[in-house]
Amino acid sequence: MPDKSIYVTQPQLPPLGDLIPYLEDIWDTKILTNAGPIHEQLEQALCDYLGVEHVALCANGSIALMVALEALGVKGEVITTPYTFVATTNAIQWCGNTPVFVDINPRTFNLDPNKIEAAINEHTAAIMPVHCYGAPCDVEEIQEIASRHGLPVIYDAAHAFAAQDNGGSILRHGDMSILSFHATKIFNTFEGGAIICNDSKMLERINRIKNHGFSDEMTVNQIGINGKLSEVAAAFGLALLPHIDSSIASRKNSDAVYRKSLKPISGIKCIPLVDTIIHNYSYFPVLVENDYPLTRDELYEVLRGAGIYARRYFYPLTSEFPMYKTLPSAAALNLPIATKLSQQIICLPLFPDMTNEQLSRITTIIIDNGLRNS
Repeated sequence: MPDKSIYVTQPQLPPLGDLIPYLEDIWDTKILTNAGPIHEQLEQALCDYLGVEHVALCANGSIALMVALEALGVKGEVITTPYTFVATTNAIQWCGNTPVFVDINPRTFNLDPNKIEAAINEHTAAIMPVHCYGAPCDVEEIQEIASRHGLPVIYDAAHAFAAQDNGGSILRHGDMSILSFHATKIFNTFEGGAIICNDSKMLERINRIKNHGFSDEMTVNQIGINGKLSEVAAAFGLALLPHIDSSIASRKNSDAVYRKSLKPISGIKCIPLVDTIIHNYSYFPVLVENDYPLTRDELYEVLRGAGIYARRYFYPLTSEFPMYKTLPSAAALNLPIATKLSQQIICLPLFPDMTNEQLSRITTIIIDNGLRNS
């Protein structure tokens, strides 16, 4: 019997025929890394596709976050969200800074600007919001607060590839935006990431830092790290990029099926889409509320028992991990909205090749359990 398990996401692969010519170029040039021609092609292709000025490719999203913090000279407290993947907070701590958690907006799952303002003090060095599930933060209000206090803004935009607001790519906001090209993302390079910035001088600084601090063959005048993306990974990205629009369209169709099927079910709340946003449909989060007969964790276990590997994303909160929970800002009383939502959230599987049969399996289990236990 074939395995009928369904995971929360599946990596998208480009057609092998699209990838082979790039690999042949790599074999011909014998350039495997260090900003080779394939790497340069991908950076330009991403600038064109995303509508941004500068892209610096990195080995992964975590390295990209760390390089961004170093490039901006951030030293001190960094205001961020507890409702994120731990890489966001780890990068802050790894670079010698202190994360300061503030609560989120219950509608957007993103940082609440009012809570940002209240957390700023003389030690605050930066703000690092996250565009959760690819929906943009309140970028205008965050920028107004940051400008008033002279603080840089680094957006963790790991979920936000191809997402747009009325002005274009949401990656253009802040001092920098960071992308992840991990295998689970809608655009991936196996492993990889990128920094989006709007200044050519800053781009030069980023490129030095991600290459050990070298400014020329013999000169290292700052601390750097090996954050480069390989030619093979870049080739994978170039082969996949032409297929992203069709991938997003497929995700959008599955999103619509979920919403239509689950709308009548009491206690299952689909997160609303924003009319003014071009979404990338990177995730399908729902809230399991009190009027659904099962708790979130009970539903999670029922789905797992049926071979459907949904994810409680994000649970637990980053602020609840041992290395962060002793911070004053990590107290649950300071984060009531994030704490509540993390106990209700479940992300259902969503990937480009989902079939109607798979969608029906998932929604039928949720519907039947809701009716059977009511």
